Amino acid sequence: MAVTPASTPMNPLDIASHGPVIPVIVIDRVEDALPLAEALLAGGVKVLEVTLRTAAGLPSIEAIARHLPEAVVGVGTVLNADDARRASEAGARFAVSPGYTSEVGSACKGLNLPLLPGVSTSSEIMMALADGFSFLKLFPAEAVGGIPLLKSWVSPFSQISFCPTGGITPATASNYLALPNVRCVGGSWLTPADAVKSGDWARITQLAKDAQALRESV
Repeated sequence: MAVTPASTPMNPLDIASHGPVIPVIVIDRVEDALPLAEALLAGGVKVLEVTLRTAAGLPSIEAIARHLPEAVVGVGTVLNADDARRASEAGARFAVSPGYTSEVGSACKGLNLPLLPGVSTSSEIMMALADGFSFLKLFPAEAVGGIPLLKSWVSPFSQISFCPTGGITPATASNYLALPNVRCVGGSWLTPADAVKSGDWARITQLAKDAQALRESV
């Protein structure tokens, strides 16, 4: 059953306005979705990117959208137009893709689903920019050049801002956040697999609190 989003579509940059870290969440069991989301919310993390890397991803998005309207739940690992459509119907309020294609961009525009497209090269930035996207995800950030690469893009792509994701840790996140073209970072460290498996929600809440404090340390 389709879920009606809790509010009108947001501007993609609104995604970055709620905090310095967007958790990249992989859920194996749908029954973990609500307590996990509640733990993150308790730590002050409101924007949640639930990936489509497992079969539990889509029903988890629907559960969070239906029962926790205060959360801004989005979908990650969007690879094609069908992924975007199914996630939108489940209640996702934004989408994140590991790379960029015009098919995905057009699909998300047609669905009024804000998209954070993934890029790793200057050519991909230019393609996304030509299609109207100026807030982009650098992925996989550490593997493709990380901070030096982002610094080199400040001048030629002064109108672009980024959410670097991939290989970023609590120890390196503040270095990324200090860059003028970085609005937020994405990280999987907020939801460690062992903590989710064991139901250690207090640990996840503390990790969320620590993540929210990162901007203050920049």
